[in-house]
Amino acid sequence: MFIKVLHLRHKLLKIPMKFLRQCSTNVNKAPVSDNNLDEFKDWKEKLHSNMTIYENFISDEEEKSLLDELEPYLKRMRYEYSHWDNMIHGYRETEFIKWNEENTKIIDKVRQKAFPPGMPQLKFVHVLDLAENGWIKPHVDSPRFCGEVIATISLLSDCIMRLTYVGHENEYWNDFLIPRKSLYVMKGVARHKYNHEVIKSVNRSRRISVICRCEPV
Repeated sequence: MFIKVLHLRHKLLKIPMKFLRQCSTNVNKAPVSDNNLDEFKDWKEKLHSNMTIYENFISDEEEKSLLDELEPYLKRMRYEYSHWDNMIHGYRETEFIKWNEENTKIIDKVRQKAFPPGMPQLKFVHVLDLAENGWIKPHVDSPRFCGEVIATISLLSDCIMRLTYVGHENEYWNDFLIPRKSLYVMKGVARHKYNHEVIKSVNRSRRISVICRCEPV
């Protein structure tokens, strides 16, 4: 707790996530019912209606602006190759609450696009830097720590994200191309019923995610 307070007093209010990260849950902790056939009716249509990708959501200049603010802080951190729940490998992460004027406008644009009016949002923005050789295993973000909507800007490279229905991973799944500079918004069944994982970065290059979330219910 003392360490957290020290980082909160940092003049830029940027917090190393090794003290804060508790957002993933085991892939089998949200089983679905085999008896309810309606769960699987039109499953792909339901998935795509709750996993929205906005290509070219930010410009080249806006991407550079975000990177210019993020890089000096990220460069002071090491890539981690072990994790408490073994869900992620080859990563650096932190949280930002205070941005420069230009990047505040970008984050506000994300919040206005992704979240319904009046939905309480977490003030801290999660920043995840995945190394060229990094990976993220299938997981569902715990509803104890983040709510109904997750919105992410992708920087530096494209990637392939796979969503698999919890408990039926081999039957109901879909791959999504997440382009560089895009925003993807995950909600509803995509948020709660499906594991998500980054199965590869296109051209195996580094990727940074800037992630906004709503408050847990």
